[in-house]
Amino acid sequence: MPFKLSPTALNLMKECPRCFWLDNHGVWKRPNTIFPSLPNGMDLILKKHFDNFIGKNTLPPELCNNSECDNLKLFDDKELLREWRNSKKGLWFEDKDGNILHGGIDNLMVNKTNNKLIVLDYKTRGFPLKETTSSYYQDQLNIYSWLLEKLGYNVEDIAYLLFYHPKEVLATGEIIFNTDLKKMKIYTEQAEKLFIKALSLLDSECPKKTCIWCDGK
Repeated sequence: MPFKLSPTALNLMKECPRCFWLDNHGVWKRPNTIFPSLPNGMDLILKKHFDNFIGKNTLPPELCNNSECDNLKLFDDKELLREWRNSKKGLWFEDKDGNILHGGIDNLMVNKTNNKLIVLDYKTRGFPLKETTSSYYQDQLNIYSWLLEKLGYNVEDIAYLLFYHPKEVLATGEIIFNTDLKKMKIYTEQAEKLFIKALSLLDSECPKKTCIWCDGK
């Protein structure tokens, strides 16, 4: 039985292997929790905002004032970017047994010197970053970069997280956001290992250890 997995599914595996197994075998699915709509709304307007700078000789102000981005530009193939942003398909890899790993990216940058791609992901938070906040997204960035490599693209061993969190409300009612750009080291080999580990788990017996969600299931 082939499986179709995503970064979200692999994150569930790390959280609770039993929930992951039950879900992907169609036995039981963990109930969806209430998810605030603000991050999704921000994601849409940020993509539109960044798309306005595609093909121009400048980056959005959140990036152009950061020395980390001096030699970078936005990926300029709008049609391909639109395809890769599709969360149902997006970046796509299928192994010889029909197992699939896929994910939808936010954006890409390109190193002007060597034309290597760099994953850029937006995150909206209610509060400033903690020291460990960025590490939560390591697997996601590894997977996106690995999928790009499997599609035949040269990818840098770094990625960027761009965090937005509210700063203040102006007298006009406009909300001002702070931005934090975090450079992340990428380990594509870890993405492949995680995919293989997930498939091995799914091909085994259902894990016995339960969590508060799958206890009794």
